[in-house]
Amino acid sequence: MNEIEAAVFRVLPRQVDATLAAALRQWLPGKSWSQIRRLISARRIMLNGNVCMDPSRRLRLTDVVKILPHSAAPPPREKDVRVRFFDEHVVVVEKPAGMTSTRHFEERGWPRRRRQLQPTLDEILPRILAKIEKRHRKGLPPPVRAVHRLDRETSGLMVFARTETAERHLMQQFRKHTTERRYLAIAHGDVAAQTIVTNLVRDRGDGRRGSTKLGDVGKRAVTHVRPLERLGQYTLVECRLETGRTHQIRIHLAERGHPLCGEKVYNQPLFGQPIADTSGAPRLALHAAELGFEHPITGERMRFEMPLPDDLVQFIRRLRAS
Repeated sequence: MNEIEAAVFRVLPRQVDATLAAALRQWLPGKSWSQIRRLISARRIMLNGNVCMDPSRRLRLTDVVKILPHSAAPPPREKDVRVRFFDEHVVVVEKPAGMTSTRHFEERGWPRRRRQLQPTLDEILPRILAKIEKRHRKGLPPPVRAVHRLDRETSGLMVFARTETAERHLMQQFRKHTTERRYLAIAHGDVAAQTIVTNLVRDRGDGRRGSTKLGDVGKRAVTHVRPLERLGQYTLVECRLETGRTHQIRIHLAERGHPLCGEKVYNQPLFGQPIADTSGAPRLALHAAELGFEHPITGERMRFEMPLPDDLVQFIRRLRAS
């Protein structure tokens, strides 16, 4: 299948609700159904920035389909998830990049076989805990309860609740912003030390989340940024969250003219042209390096740190050498 070159396609009105395989046959005239299926199974198709291995996926007008020049890396597996702490109330884990934290609402009705193609962290974690605790119960292990999330491409520390009481207490801490969260990121340009304070809205005007200058709408978001190392045209930064809004770090740095390396959503100003990313980042260069919270039952203050994973360590080394 290497004779098929990399390409990007946007769904046409007449292709809405067509399957991914059918659209690819239209875009690649002369290729057989079996060749199209092999292309998809080889992990060479991305749909809206995510690898798609479902030839029957129905397309929408806003979808963007990309053919990769080579097969994408396989998704993380159970063995790639490291449990840092657990008891009967909470579990703290290191989430690998490429794994979704929880199943999106519209995906919860998918058949089991389709969900198993790319299992989510909250689906894998009960099986891991069952093995660690050496339980031999019949049926499925008890589910864990998500109290916060990390983007699929973001690596780092997460905490899950194991009981309703723990879930309630942890979610209250996240709502009141009493948790400690420190991220490491590699961003474009020379990033200065600063505290960014804006109101974030779901749609800034082009379908993307962003900041608004209207004082009576949106949610207040505060990010404390500290540069750690200049890497040529890029900067390794530390970001501490005073609030924890969706995509907060990505939005705040991008709006200051410093989109993260590997950014595919917030890489362009409102109604502007995308900012070219020639960094060669292996994925979104964002890592949740520190997590602190109060144990929901004992009240003990807990704090965990996780070093940068190998893919970002190697990325930084390449930037230093360039």
